[in-house]
This record gives sequence, C-alpha cells and structure tokens, in this order.
Amino acid sequence: MKVSERRICRVLGQHRSTQRRIPRGRDDEEQLIADIVELVRRYGRYGYRKIAALLRSTAGWVVNDKRVERIWRREGLKVPARQPKRGRLWLADGSCIRLRAERPNHVWSYDFVEDRTHDGRKYRMLNIIDEFTHECLAIRIDRRLKAIDVIDVLSDLFILRGVPEHVRSDNGPEFVAKAVQEWISAVGAKTAYIAPGSPWENGFIESFNARLRDELLDGEIFYTLAEAKIIVESWRRHFNTVRPHGSLGYKPPAPEVFIPAMTARATAQPGPTTPPALAARPTLH
Repeated sequence: MKVSERRICRVLGQHRSTQRRIPRGRDDEEQLIADIVELVRRYGRYGYRKIAALLRSTAGWVVNDKRVERIWRREGLKVPARQPKRGRLWLADGSCIRLRAERPNHVWSYDFVEDRTHDGRKYRMLNIIDEFTHECLAIRIDRRLKAIDVIDVLSDLFILRGVPEHVRSDNGPEFVAKAVQEWISAVGAKTAYIAPGSPWENGFIESFNARLRDELLDGEIFYTLAEAKIIVESWRRHFNTVRPHGSLGYKPPAPEVFIPAMTARATAQPGPTTPPALAARPTLH
C-alpha cells in the first residue's frame, strides 16, 4: 500500500518494536524439545499427553500439556496412522450388561495373543490383568498353551496375590475346558465367560492386547522364543510401573515406590510386638 511502517504502527496503536523484535523462547526450550523428541523416539505410539506425563514423572519437568502440545505441533510430531477401524457387533437392542470391577482383586481377565518369530513359527501369549487397577499380572509365552498352562499361571498368581472374586475369559476351547472351570471353582473364584462373538464384553483385556501389539509386537522382530520372553516381560514391567494410563489420570497402574532404610526407620517406629529387624527393613511396593 506504499505506507511506511512508522505510520502503520501509529494508526494501529502498537509500538514499532513489535515489528522488529525477534521473539525468543524460554531458556529451557531447547532442552525440553530434546527431551520430548527423545521420548517420542522411544515411545512412538504415545501422544503428547502421555509424553507430558512422562516428562513430569521421569524427567523432572514442571510443564503442562498445552506447552508440550505447542512444541509437538511445531516440531511436526504425530502418532503414525493406525490400521483401519473395524465395525463391532452389538446386541439387538444395542446394549451390553456385564460385570464391572469395583476394587482390586475383584475381577481378573485373561486372553490369548498370537504372533510369530522371525523363522515364521507361531508362539502364543497368555495375558492376565486386573480390570480395576489395569495392572498386567502376568504374560506367559510358549509355542503352545493349553488348559494346564492357564491353571499353572493362575495358581502362581493366586498364591502371590490372593484369589479374586471373578475370573473373566473368552469362551474359546482353552478357557471352557472342564479342568480350568473345576479348578477355578475349587479355589473359591467364580468364572465369568463372555457371550460368543462379543469381544467388547471383555474390553479391558482386548484393550491391553491392542496396546501390546501396537506398542511392542508390531515394531519388534523376535528371532528366538527366549528373546521374546525377555523383551515382552520388560515391556510388561514398563507398562505397570512407568507407562501413563489415560483412564488413571496419566499415572501408571502399579508405580514402584522405594523408601530408603533411614527414612523408613525415622517415620515408622516399631510397635511393642514388631521385631526390630522387620521394623528397619526398607519398604518396596
């Protein structure tokens, strides 16, 4: 318009420095960007909210989601496109009534996931979770898994964590096996099988299976069964103790908390019946 910058700024009522000053970011902007990119490189299937939660919980940053989102968009970061969604089957009236977990150890669920090693041979994973805490209790991996393997894994968990009130599972041949049914009833738990062709009734374990495949299996090549066991177990521990979970306020299902011996001794005085050796022992959850 052939009008000088001085005159335009006078008409708009803004200082000329707004047109000349180069904006500078915060002093810690470069380090924050580097940490975000590093986390995105490690956890490629996480969005900016989970990355922000990891920055606060593991890297010590005091940063909100909006600042992370601005950097996320400015750096062109995004979660890669997933596979096309598939339609679901619903009941005739569109409803679904199922047992809901109300406390830890109330409802456990389990299911199989199948994959292949590099040589093309199949292997199977038996995944078991607590529906209330979303914690993955165990992942058993082997070339073949039968009803006796389900009993073996569940018996170990029952000893370590107690017997849950309900055990939810698919209605496949491994789970409706008479031996599994009788054993679960014998130890005092109740079985909760889902209706045929209704995977949404077992939504918690189906969601976990999807996270496992999306965040680990689709991006890893396992050359041996032993390698698969080690890496999957490492991912399970990360899922329980580090990975932010959206439905838990971006907290992990079972974070590790360590109290040093000196702190435990100062904050917890031993009672008259508590042995001194046990009172001074550090607490690990």
